[in-house]
Amino acid sequence: MDVLVMGGTRFVGRPVVARLLAEGHAITIFTRGRQPVPEQVRHVRGDRTSDSDLAALDGETFDVIIDSSGRTLDDTRQVLAHTGAPRHRLVYVSSAGVYADSAFWPLDEDAPIDPASRHAGKAETEAWLRAEGIPFTSFRPTYIIGPGNYNPIERWFFDRLLHDRPVPLPGDGQWITQLGDVRDLAEAMTRCLEVETACNRIYNCSGRQGVTLRGLVETAAIACGKDPTRVEIRGFDPSRLEPKARKAFPLRLSHFLTDTHRLQRELAWQPRFDLLASLRDAHQMDVVQQTLTAPDFQADDALLAG
Repeated sequence: MDVLVMGGTRFVGRPVVARLLAEGHAITIFTRGRQPVPEQVRHVRGDRTSDSDLAALDGETFDVIIDSSGRTLDDTRQVLAHTGAPRHRLVYVSSAGVYADSAFWPLDEDAPIDPASRHAGKAETEAWLRAEGIPFTSFRPTYIIGPGNYNPIERWFFDRLLHDRPVPLPGDGQWITQLGDVRDLAEAMTRCLEVETACNRIYNCSGRQGVTLRGLVETAAIACGKDPTRVEIRGFDPSRLEPKARKAFPLRLSHFLTDTHRLQRELAWQPRFDLLASLRDAHQMDVVQQTLTAPDFQADDALLAG
């Protein structure tokens, strides 16, 4: 199939493109050109926020459009204004961050949406695609981890563990969160193209289990070769941080756990990477094999001083 990938050279897009190439699809990537592009793909250079740049796609049609970088309804609607709807499917990377907080866990795909969420634009995009009759499949990951992650999740924990720093955790560290490997997400995204049931469906996509924040610290310690029994975990008062603050602490200050049974059942999908395997690969590829700047622990010092 002829596939247009919006993005495709960074974290999520890279394994998606690799899988599409292995399956023999013809791929066009639309990016700003800041990252290397595989030789086997056609590259259209442009900024997706620029209507004049998107005009390079005028008159072209695609079987599949994969949007891994859209954040708002206008982001996706503007692309389709130039290409038209895909003949087969639009595959969209949404977020489990669209859900409202709840007293019941895990959250399934019918859980209430938070209209004030910073990811609300993704839920609006899903609703618009459905209302317009554009065939789509949307994936709502929780926290995506794995090699190439540019979000400060794994690195936040590795920085403290590798520098023998105390690890600040909100409260007693017993909130449950959920992380999934980017390569498992990529597999689900490409597999959905072969499954008719996946048309006009939304799927939670994450790891098989939740983990407490303390358990995450212990697993990250093992992944980077540290003895988890020697790691100092220091609690802080979470009321001192704004909800969902990502600079001082990179994860939600609440439970965050989704039900992935719909994805497992309808796409015959199972995650191949458990939490430890994902963290080990991220440590090896993004820490051991990279030259990194020294981390800044001023935010930690302020938290722990309180």
